[in-house]
Amino acid sequence: MFNFVFQNTTKLVFGKGQIAQLQSLIPIDKKVLITFGGGSVKRNGVYEQVKIALKDHAVIEFWGIEPNPAVETLRKAVQLGLEEKVDMLLAVGGGSVLDGTKLIAAAIAEHEKDAWDIVKSGTAPKQIPFASVMTLPATGSEMNNGAVISCHETQEKFSFRGDYPVFSILDPETTYSLPPYQISCSLADIVVHCFEQYMTTTGQNRVLDRWAEGVIATAMEIAPLIKADSHNYEVMSDYMFSATMALNNFIRMGITQDWSTHQIGHELTALCGVTHGESLAIVYPGTIDVLREQKKDKLLQFGSRVLGIVEGDDDKRIDEIIARIESFFKSLGLATRLSEKNIGIDVIEEIARRFNERGVKLGEAQNVTGDVAREILMRRL
Repeated sequence: MFNFVFQNTTKLVFGKGQIAQLQSLIPIDKKVLITFGGGSVKRNGVYEQVKIALKDHAVIEFWGIEPNPAVETLRKAVQLGLEEKVDMLLAVGGGSVLDGTKLIAAAIAEHEKDAWDIVKSGTAPKQIPFASVMTLPATGSEMNNGAVISCHETQEKFSFRGDYPVFSILDPETTYSLPPYQISCSLADIVVHCFEQYMTTTGQNRVLDRWAEGVIATAMEIAPLIKADSHNYEVMSDYMFSATMALNNFIRMGITQDWSTHQIGHELTALCGVTHGESLAIVYPGTIDVLREQKKDKLLQFGSRVLGIVEGDDDKRIDEIIARIESFFKSLGLATRLSEKNIGIDVIEEIARRFNERGVKLGEAQNVTGDVAREILMRRL
């Protein structure tokens, strides 16, 4: 293990009926800008619960934060927040709404800066307080300090880091109305979040290895259960909690990581509009195939402990492990090949060009360059 410092300041408020806690969680003297997505919270009853809980608070609403939140939209929310002199934000929705809210919080705190400049800098040194009511588990944004923002003008998608939510409310009942495709994409995101913190080298931390394996195994186990009954409270609780535990800094303490699949996936989203979770389902099998020798011991460990793959020589076992992971993504109804999204070599070459131009070096060995990203994507045609 490497040296590390760990801190996670988010208060997690979990369970049915917990949205009512907003009344006491947000100080009465705060003027709150509530941010929303496209309107699903009105259909599933969450909006009404939030409004009742905050009936005595001063609130302003901003609607329309899209999946893969665009800086062009978020600038409008920043302007509204500045005009109304809000001093706290509440994101109500999925990870995209919260990611966008994190940037709004930063751009209000440093209003002399353009929001996209904050994103490109990679860090938000100042933010006004923000919190969340999470309705779509996936990104883990409810308990981490990261956010990913898109710019339509430049067809780019970058992440930045800042502060943690003051609190996040997670009521599994809010997930009952989620469309199957959104659940599938979020399960892919959960699993790949764990893989990118876990699938590097062995012998770093036994506890965190078991923790990551447990979250991945849980996601794989509950996927068909959710398909059978998405109103099962216990199953949806496991689903919601898995998303949070997959990316709240717990399973990355003092270990190497490999976020190359996410970075390649972000480019597929920015250039082609591929939904984030589906982009990961397409890319990840290629990543572990190209880097199979580098990741061999960890792949074999995962295959043995989680998938029960113990027979055959190393190459045969790794082939089966990769096939089983891709089969899991397919079982979710997601594309696992670029051709399924009508994406060809021209996009692959543009991603390679961008990576090489930026001097990108990703992965635990810092060896995933634009050329390696090209090789990964060529195997996913």
